[in-house]
Parts: sequence; C-alpha cells; structure tokens
Amino acid sequence: MGRVEYLLVLVACVVVTLPLELAGARVYRRARSLARAVLPVAAVFLVWDALAIAAGVWDFDPAFVTGLRVPFGVPLEEVLFFVVVPVCGVLTYEAVQLTGKLLRRSSPRQRVRR
Repeated sequence: MGRVEYLLVLVACVVVTLPLELAGARVYRRARSLARAVLPVAAVFLVWDALAIAAGVWDFDPAFVTGLRVPFGVPLEEVLFFVVVPVCGVLTYEAVQLTGKLLRRSSPRQRVRR
C-alpha cells in the first residue's frame, strides 16, 4: 500500500460519509456554502504547513505519499486532507441535525404540567 495509503484513508472518509448526503444531509448540493465554510480554514492551514515544511519543522515520509506536491512543497494528500476531512465533518453534522429534526417531528409532544 505505502505510497497511496494517505489517499486511501481520505477516500474511505468520503465513502463512509457519502450515504449521509444521499440520506438528505444536502451538503454537496450547497457547494457555495460548503466552499465558504471549508476553503478559508483550509487556506490558513495550508499556509501553516507550507511555512513549517520550508522551515524544516516537519515534512511527510515519502513512503506514505505519492510524491505529488503543490507549490510551496505541500503534498497533494495534505491539501486533500484539509478539504476532505472538514467536508466529512460538515456532512456528519448536517446528518445529525436532520436526524434530530426527524425525531422531533415523529415523537408526540409531551406537555409538562406545573
């Protein structure tokens, strides 16, 4: 596996959360909102990574990445990480919100007597 391991984990994250979109989370269908939520934060962390790599603070083991790097030396997998993981998080959050709404609708309202 080695060089594609990081990519396979990211693919697994997408595959595991994709059914949430199909169940009604509607995250991919609101691409602009999703981009506004994910891209600014991803940009900050990509700059952070690029600076740390350039300063020699950290790097990525070539045995576990494809070797494709975007400008400033950040591995492609790391760029995808900062997009895929937040998207999966938003999908999960929206699915939990949807489940809560459905549960509230289906349960009879109980009145509290004082």
